Amino acid sequence: MKEPVWLERQEILAIHAELLDRFGGLDGVRDEGMLRSALERARNRFAYEEPAPDIPALAAAYADGIVGNHPFLDGNKRTGFMAAYTFLGTNGLQLIAPEEEAVERTLALAARAIPESVFADWLRRSCEPR
Repeated sequence: MKEPVWLERQEILAIHAELLDRFGGLDGVRDEGMLRSALERARNRFAYEEPAPDIPALAAAYADGIVGNHPFLDGNKRTGFMAAYTFLGTNGLQLIAPEEEAVERTLALAARAIPESVFADWLRRSCEPR
């Protein structure tokens, strides 16, 4: 598998800011180290897991890293989901799941009711090539 197009810190911050503008919430990074950790999670998986994870699994790593690490003062679930959504789109996949299903899965991931691997399986089933 070729190297994916990764999300950068500035993109995540822009996603977070846009979501706060649309839905409200407290602005700001709560923990810079946790943000860095969340962003590196997918890259580390790609570099060290054999075989290399596919794009949905890497998108799930972004989502799980952000919703689990809570790097922002507010909007971690929204930002985590949109990071996964953006990563999928940047790498040639379109999420076609209904919004209600996406909310349900993201909330389950954040509550630890489902593991990252189940979220990745859902993404895999819910995407099509762009």
